[in-house]
Amino acid sequence: MIIADLAEITGRTYPARRRTQNVVGGASPIQASHFALGHVTLEPNGGQVPWHNQNQEEIYFILEGEGEMCLGTERQTVHSGQAVYIPPLVFHQLTNTGTTAMRMIYCYGPAGDVAHWRQELSGTLPRAGGEAPPLPEGAQPQCTAAPEHL
Repeated sequence: MIIADLAEITGRTYPARRRTQNVVGGASPIQASHFALGHVTLEPNGGQVPWHNQNQEEIYFILEGEGEMCLGTERQTVHSGQAVYIPPLVFHQLTNTGTTAMRMIYCYGPAGDVAHWRQELSGTLPRAGGEAPPLPEGAQPQCTAAPEHL
């Protein structure tokens, strides 16, 4: 039996002020070919999964907190207990708009690497309205800050 214990998974901190812990896939002891699963903590007041897309379909399930979800041309407030479906290749962004940490689970399939992790760490994320479609009107700005402490 293979068990991944969230309490023992260090994870990685990203410039957009979030920590991602792979539960299935990545550095996790559990590997699957049809999906990947992880736990994400977004820091208060703007922690973010920046504007990006990928080939896989994905679900974000909000465990705690409240934030702004942008998906294509849509923008909505999301909160704990809600799940958002993200179709393949559609640009999306999640921003913590609250004053406490926001926690969520992502699940995407098929399993595999997603480029936005590497792009964010190297400061090469496609910019909204430039190399990527613009964010929906009124959306929180995309974090494109270059890594400082990584």
